[in-house]
Amino acid sequence: MKRSLLNEKWTYIPIIGIALFIILYIVAANLYPGGSNVNPMMKGFDWVNNYWCDLFAKNAKNGIPNSGRGFALTGMIILFSSIAVFWYYLPQFFHERKLNTFIIRYTGSLAMFILIFVFTQFHDGIIGIGSTISAIPMAATLNELKKHRLKVLYYLGWLCIFLILLNFAIYITNWSITFLPLIQKITLLLFLVWIALIDIKCLLISRNMRMAQTTHR
Repeated sequence: MKRSLLNEKWTYIPIIGIALFIILYIVAANLYPGGSNVNPMMKGFDWVNNYWCDLFAKNAKNGIPNSGRGFALTGMIILFSSIAVFWYYLPQFFHERKLNTFIIRYTGSLAMFILIFVFTQFHDGIIGIGSTISAIPMAATLNELKKHRLKVLYYLGWLCIFLILLNFAIYITNWSITFLPLIQKITLLLFLVWIALIDIKCLLISRNMRMAQTTHR
């Protein structure tokens, strides 16, 4: 990894964004009136059977106006914007070629920009396009993690990719479709943990560099 002093302030943005998203997600879920594909008339948000995207609907599955929608949309915008910042600054922490810098920085940011519109009527297409583009910076990042022998982050990244592919397989084939809402939440949580751990690693690297340069003055 590079030995030049890096601007560490950007490393706080993804962590703060993920934390705010989780808080707003929980608030939105608590305000969700109720109903799922399994039981349209049930009350409240079902953490097993409701999809994450159910929180974006103007009306809940049971037909009642969804008062948690604003919190869900705000959380989503904060999350994807924060991860876009993450993809943009991440190449600073690797000895990568200019091509890899471009791939991680701009395809990652583009994917997050597209996914912000997941609440629209083009939901399925947005998910498909955004997730497909997201695979590009993820693959480039995995390559860098492997080169720098960050094994835990490397294998955790592959687990995220496996779960993302599992989501797509279930959605397309309808195989075990009843488990998809739960698998979706597990995938999202694991992906956010992966992003947060890489972000923390970058923060620690930046601080160590700062301390080393201070010591040698």
